[in-house]
Amino acid sequence: MFRGIPLSTRRIKWHYGVGQTIFYFIFLCYICHFVTGHIRYSIPEEMKKGSLIGNVAQDLSLDLKRLRAGRARIVSGESIQYVDLKTDKGILTVKERIDREQLCGDTTPCSFTFEMILENPMELHQITVEITDINDNSPTFKRDSMHFEISEIAAPGARFSLISAEDLDVGVNGLRDYFLSDNDNFILKQHSNAEGKKYAEMVLQKALDREVNPNLSLKLIAVDGGTPQRSGTVNINVAVLDANDNAPVFNQSVYKAVVTEMSPKDTYVTTVSAGDADFGSNAIVTYYFSDLDSALGDLFSVDEKTGVISVKGDIDYEKDKKYELRIDAKDQGGLTDSSKVIIEIADINDNAPILSVMSFTSHISEDSPPGTTIGIINVKDLDSGDNGQVSCKIEGTAPFKIKSNLRNYYTLTTDSVLDRETVSEYNITVVATDNGTPPLSAKRLFNIKVSDVNDNSPVFPKSVYSAFITENNSPGVSVLTLKANDPDENQNARISYILEGKSIAGSSVSEYVSVNVETGVVLAARSFDYEQIKELVFVVKVQDGGSPPLSSNVTVKLIIQDQNDNPPQVLYPVQTGGSMVAEMVPRSADVGYLVTKVVAVDVDSGQNAWLSYKLQKATDRALFEVGLQNGEIRTIRQVTDKDAVKQRLTVIVEDNGQPSRSATVVVNVAVADSFPEVLSDFADFPHDKEYNDNLTFYLVLALAVVSFLFITCLVVIISVKIYRWRQSRILYHSSLPVIPYYPPRYSETLGTGTLPHVCNYEVCRTTDSRKSDCKFGQANSQNVLIMDPSSSVTMQRIQSEKNILDEPDSPLEVRLIIWRFSSSQQQCNCEADHPGPE
Repeated sequence: MFRGIPLSTRRIKWHYGVGQTIFYFIFLCYICHFVTGHIRYSIPEEMKKGSLIGNVAQDLSLDLKRLRAGRARIVSGESIQYVDLKTDKGILTVKERIDREQLCGDTTPCSFTFEMILENPMELHQITVEITDINDNSPTFKRDSMHFEISEIAAPGARFSLISAEDLDVGVNGLRDYFLSDNDNFILKQHSNAEGKKYAEMVLQKALDREVNPNLSLKLIAVDGGTPQRSGTVNINVAVLDANDNAPVFNQSVYKAVVTEMSPKDTYVTTVSAGDADFGSNAIVTYYFSDLDSALGDLFSVDEKTGVISVKGDIDYEKDKKYELRIDAKDQGGLTDSSKVIIEIADINDNAPILSVMSFTSHISEDSPPGTTIGIINVKDLDSGDNGQVSCKIEGTAPFKIKSNLRNYYTLTTDSVLDRETVSEYNITVVATDNGTPPLSAKRLFNIKVSDVNDNSPVFPKSVYSAFITENNSPGVSVLTLKANDPDENQNARISYILEGKSIAGSSVSEYVSVNVETGVVLAARSFDYEQIKELVFVVKVQDGGSPPLSSNVTVKLIIQDQNDNPPQVLYPVQTGGSMVAEMVPRSADVGYLVTKVVAVDVDSGQNAWLSYKLQKATDRALFEVGLQNGEIRTIRQVTDKDAVKQRLTVIVEDNGQPSRSATVVVNVAVADSFPEVLSDFADFPHDKEYNDNLTFYLVLALAVVSFLFITCLVVIISVKIYRWRQSRILYHSSLPVIPYYPPRYSETLGTGTLPHVCNYEVCRTTDSRKSDCKFGQANSQNVLIMDPSSSVTMQRIQSEKNILDEPDSPLEVRLIIWRFSSSQQQCNCEADHPGPE
C-alpha cells in the first residue's frame, strides 16, 4: 500500500509566460471574492477503504477549526465519490475501491478532480488525485486460437497479421512484448501504432512445404512489463495451401476519413481497395478487419467484396475523437495484405451545458449590501471548440447578476439593495448557453426569499382621529379602534398601542381613557360629563416589536356629546325660604305692562338648552301672560280696581331635550299703588314655620365664631383707643397742631344739596334670631318690596334720586326704602329692638 504524496500546493497552470502568469494571478485574486488553491496527490489503484490519501489541512495550511467552522465539504461531478474528507483530522481517505481501468480505461495519466469548498469566507480549493497503475491484469486474447491458410508458394517475407492481446494495465504494467513459439518457418515482428499500442505480425522466413508439413501449430505469447510479469497465450494453426504465389496488394498503405458524430447507421466512411496479380479464383479478394474481436467492429463495418467502410453503431466524439482500423485483403489462395484506416470524428453540438450548484443560500436579508454572494455555480459542456464555450445569464429582470470568477465557475450575487416590502421572494432562472449552431442551453431555477429587517415604522392611515361619545357613558365602553399598518413581518410587524402620558385638567390621561395594547381599541375609563369637559385630546403611540423598535404617534380627539341631563335653573326671581318677593304693578298699568322677567339658564348645550316659558297656574289667568321665548311677564288687559292685590303666578321653564326637563318658579305680584296696601294684604301669605335642624347648628356655630371675632376686635379697638388717648395726651401738652379725627363713613358734603349726610341702615327686629334679618340691596337697584310677615313692624330703607320718587308714573319696583333727611346737621340714628351691623 502506498501513501498519497502531494505533488504541488496551490499551483495554477497557465499557458502563458511567467510574467503573464504573475499578472493574471494578481488580477484574479483582486476580482475574486474567495480564495482558491490547487493541490495534487498520487495514489495506487485498488487501495483499501479508509486508506490515507493526504493531509489536506497541512498541505493547504488550514487550521482544523477553520475546516469545521467553514463547513468544509467535497463537491464532485462524478457519480461515484471515491474520496472522503475527515474534517476532524483534516485528511483525505479512500471511500470507494478505485479501479484505474474502470475509471480511465487506457487513458494516461489517470486522475480525477474535485473541489473542496469552505464558507465564511468562501474558499474553493481544487484537488486532483492521480491513480497510478499496478499490475493486476494479465494480457488476454479474445480468442483461444487463430487459423491461417497459407499457400506453399508463399514467398519468404510474407506477413500474416496476428490478433492483438489486450492488457488493461498501462505504462510498464501494460503489454510489452509478443513471443512466438520456436519453429523453422516463421518469425515474429512487432509494431506500434500512433497511439503506442503494440501489435504483431508473423513473417514467413522459410517457404512452406505442404508435403513435408501440411499443418503447423504455433503459440503466440503476450507478456507485460509488470513485476511479477504476467502473460497470455493464443494458439496459431497454419494450414498450408497449394500454389497461390501472388498476394493481394492495397493501393494505399494508409486511408484517412472524417465522419461526424451521431451519424446514422450505414453512413459511408471510405472505401479500401487491394489488387491481386493472380487469375481466376486466386485473384478474388475479400476484405475484413484484422482484429475481428475488436470493439471497433461494433462501430464500423466493411463490405468484404467492395471494401466499403460504413457506420454500424453510435459514434460519440466525447468518447473517442479518432479511430484506427486495420483492414486485411485476402485472396482465395490465402495470401493477404494489410492497410491502415484512420477515421477522425467531427464534433457536433449535441451536448447541452450542465449546471451544478456548488453552494447556494436560499434566504438573504433585505439589508444585504450589493455584491453579496448567494451561490456558486459550476457549468460544464462536454462538446469542444465553440460548441463547448458556455455563457451564463439571468433570465428576465431581477436585482441580481451572475459573473465568472474562474473558468467554468460563476458567482450569483445581488446587484442592488433589496426591499422585502416590495418583493419578498424571487424566482431566478439562470440560463447557460453554448456557442454551437444551433446553440443548446440549460436552465436552473433558484428560489430566493428575502428576510425581513425592522426598517419600517408603524403608520396610521390618518394623522388625527376623531370620535364622539355621549356623556354619562358607562365606564369601559369602546370609543373607537385605532389601526396602524407595518409593512414588515413577524416580530417586526407586531404592533403595540401605548397611551402617551399627558395630564388633562391636572389628572392623568389614563384616568379618562385606556388603549388595548394589542387591538388598539380605545375605551372610556370613566363616565364623562359634558358640562365639565367637552373635548378630550390625547396622543397614542404605536410601536412595533423590532430591535430596536420603531414607533409613530397619532392624535385622538374625543368629542363629548351633550345629553339632556340638567334641568333649567331659575336665576330670577330668586326663591327665598323665609321672605316673600313681590313684584308691584300699579293699578294704572296699561296692556302689555312689563311686570318682571323670569330669567333661567340650562347648562346643557344645543337644543337641550333651548328654553321655553309657560304659565302653568295663576290667580287670574286673564290678567298676565308669559313670553314663550323670553320669559317676560306682561299684562294682557287693563288692570282694574277689582283685581286682587295678591297675584300668584306659577311659571314652568322647559328645555327642548328628549325627554325634556323643567323647573317651576313662583312669582308673587302685588297689584297696588301704595306700600301700606301691599303690607296689609301680603301679611296673610303662608309662611313656613318648620325649622331646619342643620341650619340651626350652622347658625349657632356661626354665632360662636362671630362672637369670638367680635371680642377679639373689641380688645384690639380698646387697645388702639388707649394708645391714641395716650398719644393725644402727649400732643395736648405739646405745641404741635391738632388734626381732627373723623370716623369712617363721615364725609363733608360740599355744595347746596338737601342731604349733606346720607346714612344707610340695616335694621333687624324679630323674636326669632333666624328670621329677624331684613336684608336690603345697595342703592340704585331695582325697586322690590321685601316683607317679613313675622315682624310686626318692618323697617324700610330707600335710596334713590328725588326726581324718580316724585314722578307719579315711575314703576314701584322697590328693593330698598331710602329715607332722606332734609336737615344738613341732623345725625342719622336708627333704633330698633335688635340693631343690625352698620
